[in-house]
Amino acid sequence: QLLLLSGGGSVEVGGALRLSCSVRDDAYSGQSIAWFRQAPGKRREARAGVAAGGSDGTVAYADSVKGRFTIPRDNAKNTLDLQMNDLKSEDTAMYYCVAVGPRLSASRALDVMPTGIPFAQWGQGTQVIVSL
Repeated sequence: QLLLLSGGGSVEVGGALRLSCSVRDDAYSGQSIAWFRQAPGKRREARAGVAAGGSDGTVAYADSVKGRFTIPRDNAKNTLDLQMNDLKSEDTAMYYCVAVGPRLSASRALDVMPTGIPFAQWGQGTQVIVSL
């Protein structure tokens, strides 16, 4: 399996959660990754894009999460986590980390359309619920 996602759960507004995305060794330096989410009744949308490549990687964020979400990268463990702080009720969604293509820039990874990604690459996702 190329990516393994864990974490998620329920938290109150203003709280924090961390999702973990483990990338298979042979893909970590070559595949660009995007964090997507899909809220109930809404389209699936990318919220963060991560350029391929170990310590020199860069990240791009959608405006709705900029300043609140970060991508802590652990090159020793091949993980690209999603640290979510100051969570809002509108962050409630199913979250996915997905490989979106080889060696894309972070901004291009963020712009990849979910319809262009094969169904088999999505995995089950993980639920995040933010409540008052």
